[in-house]
Amino acid sequence: MAILLLLCIKIFFARICDVSLGTVRMVVTVKGRSILAAILAFLEVFIWFNIAREALNTELVSFWIPIAYAGGFATGTLIGSFISNKVIKGIIGIQAVTSKLTPEMIKSIRDAGFAISITSLYNPDNNHDKDMLYFQINNYNLRKLTKLLKKLDSDIFIAANETKYVQNGFIK
Repeated sequence: MAILLLLCIKIFFARICDVSLGTVRMVVTVKGRSILAAILAFLEVFIWFNIAREALNTELVSFWIPIAYAGGFATGTLIGSFISNKVIKGIIGIQAVTSKLTPEMIKSIRDAGFAISITSLYNPDNNHDKDMLYFQINNYNLRKLTKLLKKLDSDIFIAANETKYVQNGFIK
């Protein structure tokens, strides 16, 4: 029984490692860091091959082995996503549409450390003037910016997209 428990723990943690590496590898691939992605791919498959071979070739028969394998995969996905979001630097483009833009609102945004560009919008169908606010921010500031914008205008429309390349300008 102790051998089965040790095998399940080994499988679980090895899957966390290889799946976390795979998740991070996908993110760095999208960001154009090919050499790092190749190194991570090698490590990911090396771990996966060895642990899959051990899980499939064991003489122990228990439903706990596939549960440890699947649990490690799920946990690795969660951890890899967390690592990608918190550690890997990314730039996000934000567009926010508001009908309540004031000089005080602009000052609050800039005082919080965010650069802002503004375009006036006009809808000829209903004569409602609105403004579109443009931001380029580091991904770890997304929650701070959206919280601030919602505080300044609870009805603000916010869209976020990953930005591949930015040149010049100010990014906090």
